[in-house]
Amino acid sequence: MMTIRTLFCLFLLIIATGTRADLPPVLIGIDAEFGVVGSTSAQAIRLGAQIAVDEINAGGGVLGGRLLALVEKDDHSVPARFIKNLHELAADPNVVAILCGRYSPVVVEAIPDIHQLKLPLLDPWAAADPITAHDFRPNYIFRLSLRDTWAVQVMIRHAEQRGIRKIGILVPNTEWGRSNLKAAETLRQTDSQFTLVDVQWFNWGDNSLLDQYQALRKAGAEGVLFVSNEREGVIFIKEIAALPREQRLPIFAAWGITGGNLFQNAGPALKEVDLAVVQTYSFIGAHDPVAQRVVQDARHYGVDSPRRILSPVGVAHAYDLVQILARAIQIAGSTDRSAIRDALEKVTDYAGLVKTYPQPFTSDRHEALSPQEVFMARYAEDGAIIRIDSK
Repeated sequence: MMTIRTLFCLFLLIIATGTRADLPPVLIGIDAEFGVVGSTSAQAIRLGAQIAVDEINAGGGVLGGRLLALVEKDDHSVPARFIKNLHELAADPNVVAILCGRYSPVVVEAIPDIHQLKLPLLDPWAAADPITAHDFRPNYIFRLSLRDTWAVQVMIRHAEQRGIRKIGILVPNTEWGRSNLKAAETLRQTDSQFTLVDVQWFNWGDNSLLDQYQALRKAGAEGVLFVSNEREGVIFIKEIAALPREQRLPIFAAWGITGGNLFQNAGPALKEVDLAVVQTYSFIGAHDPVAQRVVQDARHYGVDSPRRILSPVGVAHAYDLVQILARAIQIAGSTDRSAIRDALEKVTDYAGLVKTYPQPFTSDRHEALSPQEVFMARYAEDGAIIRIDSK
């Protein structure tokens, strides 16, 4: 639903920009995990999307004066609820596309429905390879985010640079976990420098991961590739921190842990663990005009510093996706979803926040990012997520 704040802002923009009040706004849906306790990812996606919408509307909107607006649905990270929300959003002809959240299993299960509805889905977070690597044509899913394959490559390369060759993997028993394991097994076939010593699984809701961790240690792991969200991440960090120092292995984590209040909930234990996490963007140290503008606009939503932007990749990716979508709407010349889907493959020369995109998407490539944008980061003492080589 559109909030009262959104409606009020639209009213002010109509007055300020001369956009047309007689035309309904063009709607962009966000179907994400707003109701998950402690989650910051959906809120980050909303923030990035809203800042982009504000900028586009201030410039006159789209299609000769129509404003953009966001409409939200809460999937609680439940696939069935996500799919139900998709159908409800698709029933509104003013909804032209949907932004999803961070949970890969939710999106993977909905792939058939997305294509049945012919509803463009823009992915600013969920990283499982199958989200874009499927057989539906034309492809209605466009991702500006990680792929698990890239994340695994960067995590293992980082471990190798530190002289760590024997890797244990700890993953959830989900599509996301299996996607990461497959990526690691594929990399092992071409990279003789690392050995995959063991794989351990856990289930969402588990209250301890210590047995799996100790099994990896006993198998000879020198470091652990860890795939998790923040709940199990907090449990895991506290359990490792409680071990004798000689038993604490370096942890190379997928970015799911940055989608919630891990820093706050892990507390002092985080300082006792050697943790590096995958990222694709940092506002800290970004001085280009787009970054400066987005940081300044974030102040209108209560964010007073780049270091206080929670789940920064969600903000950055959603911002760029909405800007690209607006350009596609202009190319399509209408709100027809199939025309917009086609136009998303024709957008060119967008100087964005994460990078400059000569052509974000093509007919055979629905990944706007590449491995070159992926890096390892760490939590600073104030909770900011910063590049490993930054201060």
